[in-house]
Amino acid sequence: MTNLKLALKTLIVETCDKDFDPASIADDEILFGAGTRLSLDSLDALQLSIALQKRFGVRLADSKETRRVFANIASLADWLQAQGKTEGPA
Repeated sequence: MTNLKLALKTLIVETCDKDFDPASIADDEILFGAGTRLSLDSLDALQLSIALQKRFGVRLADSKETRRVFANIASLADWLQAQGKTEGPA
C-alpha cells in the first residue's frame, strides 16, 4: 500500500503541476480547497480523473463519489484497492 500511496502522490504532483516533493504529502492531508496546502481545484480534479483512468483503468461514477475518493491520499488508495487496482492496466 505504501508504494501505491507514493505513486498516487507522484501522480498528483506531476498531473497537477505542483512544486512539491511527493513524499511530503501526508496520507490524510486534504487535497482540494483554497485553504489547503496543495490548493487543488476542479480542473485538477478533472486532470487527476483522466490520469487515474489512463494509469489504473478506473472511472469515478459521480461527483459525490469523486469528492469522497479525492478527499486525501488514503481514501484514494483505499478506493483503488477496493477496485482491485494497485497497479496500472496490463
